[in-house]
Amino acid sequence: MIIKTLQQAKRFLKILFGFTLLALGILMLVTPGPGWLTIVLALGVLAAEFMWARWLLDRLKEHGTRLRNTVFPRADRAA
Repeated sequence: MIIKTLQQAKRFLKILFGFTLLALGILMLVTPGPGWLTIVLALGVLAAEFMWARWLLDRLKEHGTRLRNTVFPRADRAA
């Protein structure tokens, strides 16, 4: 019984930490700070518990890869 309670407490703290990071990241989008980095970190924490966070994190990774390939094209594709 105590183990289940400890697992629930750990899960609750992980979710609380993830949503706190997400709120801070959104706040940092309009104030100085690493907003996008904090949002990605928050989604990484929340993805362990929620499918919507995993989906958003995967979409951000796809867009980040596409942006990187647009800004920094690989030498073998540029020629």
